[in-house]
Amino acid sequence: MKVLFLPEVVDQFLELAQILYNKGYLNSKDAAIEYSEKLFREIQTKLPLKVKKEAPAYYKRYGSDILYSAFRHSRHTTWYVLYSAYNVDGDTVFLVRHLTNNHVIAHRLGLDLG
Repeated sequence: MKVLFLPEVVDQFLELAQILYNKGYLNSKDAAIEYSEKLFREIQTKLPLKVKKEAPAYYKRYGSDILYSAFRHSRHTTWYVLYSAYNVDGDTVFLVRHLTNNHVIAHRLGLDLG
């Protein structure tokens, strides 16, 4: 199994580090970069093992047959990975198309955060 990322998703990880530092969520650039890199590695290694759910119609803009999986990182933040899964020469390839979190996506997935 392979996990690949679209270039724009790689950019999202770079932007995430900047946002975490600039908005004061993490107190150093190194900590923000480490957080982003850790999330990237976790997705890369654990996505094939995660529970897969069909994404709501809204996310079909990222392609057909879009799935999502959740990665809980704290009591307050869960990351959602939207991706497609393909069979290539007998191997499953996961193509990550978008990254978001519960602060942005909860209403689209019908999640109750109360």
